[in-house]
This record gives sequence, C-alpha cells and structure tokens, in this order.
Amino acid sequence: ADSNRLDAADLLPRTGWQYHWQQRGEHDFDGLLNTFTRDKRKKIRQERRRAAASGLQFEIRHGNEAGPADWEAFHDLYLGLFDRKWGMPTLSRGFFEEIGRTLGQRVVLQLARDPAANGTVIAAALFLRSDTTLYGRHWGCRHHVAGLHFELCYYRGLEYCFDHGLTRFEPGAQGEYKIARGFLPSVTRSAHWIADPRFRTVLGEHLARETRAVHRQIAELATHSPYRTPV
Repeated sequence: ADSNRLDAADLLPRTGWQYHWQQRGEHDFDGLLNTFTRDKRKKIRQERRRAAASGLQFEIRHGNEAGPADWEAFHDLYLGLFDRKWGMPTLSRGFFEEIGRTLGQRVVLQLARDPAANGTVIAAALFLRSDTTLYGRHWGCRHHVAGLHFELCYYRGLEYCFDHGLTRFEPGAQGEYKIARGFLPSVTRSAHWIADPRFRTVLGEHLARETRAVHRQIAELATHSPYRTPV
C-alpha cells in the first residue's frame, strides 16, 4: 500500500537491503539455535561463553527506568565511538534523556557493567521498539572484550524479543557477519523526488539496473543462511 502511494506521488523508488531477523515459531534463544546448522550453532555458543567469561554484569533499562547516570555513561560511549572513527556526533546527552522520558518503554538500553571497576558501564547498546519490532540504533564500548559486541547488540537483543513477544529484529544497516547470527538479507525501499526531468530520467534508468543487481546480491547472500531449512 505504501509503495502504491509513493508511485502515485511520482517519486523514484530505490531498492536496498538490510539484515533482519523474523521469528519462525521459535520461543526462546535455544530454540532459535536449534534451527541453525551445527557449525553455526557451535560458534554462537562459543561467542556467548567468551562474553560470559568476561565477568561483566548485564542489565536492561527502559527509557523510563534509566537515570541521569545511565544516560551520561551511554553518551560518553557514544562520543567515544565517533572519536575513534573520526566522525561527528550529532546527538546530545539531552536528546537521549528526552527520548527516554517521552518514549519510555519504547526505548531499550542494554548495559554491561564491570564489577571489578565499581560497576562502571563499559559498553552499552541503544534500541527502539514497537509492539512487534526491535530496532538497533547505537552502541559503544570503552575497550575490546571478546564477544561483547555480538552479545550486547545481537544475542541479548534476540533474547529481549523472545521475552517481550516481539517477532522482528532490525539491528541496523550493513554487516554481512549478521547472516551467520540469524539476520537474513531483507529488501528495503525508499522513494525520492527529483525536480529536474532530465536527471530524473537518467537516475530512473540507473535505479532500475541497481534494483536488479540488488535482488541478485540478496539471492547470493541468502545462500549463506545459518538455518538448516530454507527461510
């Protein structure tokens, strides 16, 4: 329905892909792993054991449960990520506090604390959620811990979905490594208004070719699915 309305608005459609998880009848994380091939299942369990061996303590705070200290810790990690990657942070600590206050249970903050450092938050991941879907947004860490990125951003996100009755998880764009962890390539669509009719024609031809290439790429990526039976 949305695509039809966009077509009627004379917008140019563009096709892309991201990596998403869709529930297929599993009821918990172990049930999900049981749908994977043996090698993929073994690798994920090894990653989770490494994260557990770190001794870190994990906790979940919804937006209305997170306090000023939680948001301060998260924002410091957010800034640190941009510092390491030479980027420009665009969101203030006040922004995160505001969405926590106004969106409440729609905001999910996963924290990893180091009990050996007085409970200092050393990593955190921020998600948003609807009634059906979890959306990964930002993550940051103070230093590398084996398996922590996958644990905090993906595995605990999947557990949250099972615990709260969510059936879809969109952890963010890019990252072919997500396929091995149950996130399969899924079509995304956008629509664009181009004022210049000449440029619109040229761009429309390019987008048509790109769409065909995207579908070929998705089909190839899907062959690397970790699931024992086709999705």
